Amino acid sequence: MNKTIKACQDVVATGLAMFNSNLVVGTWGNISTRVTEEEVMALTPSGMDYNELQPSDIVLVDFQGKIVGGNRRPSSELPLHLAIYQGRKDVNAIVHTHSIYASALAAARKPIPAAVEDLVQIVGGDVRVSKYVLPGTAELGTAAVQAMEGRNAVLLANHGVVGVGRDLREALRVCQIVEKAAQITIMASLLGGVVELSSEDIAAMRNFYLHGYGQQ
Repeated sequence: MNKTIKACQDVVATGLAMFNSNLVVGTWGNISTRVTEEEVMALTPSGMDYNELQPSDIVLVDFQGKIVGGNRRPSSELPLHLAIYQGRKDVNAIVHTHSIYASALAAARKPIPAAVEDLVQIVGGDVRVSKYVLPGTAELGTAAVQAMEGRNAVLLANHGVVGVGRDLREALRVCQIVEKAAQITIMASLLGGVVELSSEDIAAMRNFYLHGYGQQ
């Protein structure tokens, strides 16, 4: 199968999984993945229902922001995706959600501490909050990349979550685990607050995830 077609199919499937995981409401959120041999990204269109989205609706955009395939208008967060791909060569997929608990922390501008093992394994540590910038702007992308240095997730202030990964499956899993960790953080605050893991333990668990976890 052509890799571009497969990428578009994967974006559609990830959109359904994101919607069914209650990480977004309505048509909000956006998803993309690199199509490396074409040097483009496959990106969700603006304002379309995930339950109706078809591979033919996915927009192909090069890394200078030029639309090179598809008949739809791309997500308004195209500048965010461009900034991440340009600033993070290790990232092959991006999932942007508006999940409830993580967005609550983003609205409070409170980071998610490095206190849960699966979070530090897949994200690399705590989840920082980027400075507030209007959505749909290049400045939002710059702020996100800065706050996401050394991490696979970021809370966008007063906005939502961005999770990145080596593929779409990992990027979606990042968002799911960030949402779970956000819920744990809020609940733990009722018990006196979280106890963060040591930097040594975080590094060890991150290394295990990258090199020893799963059927590698």
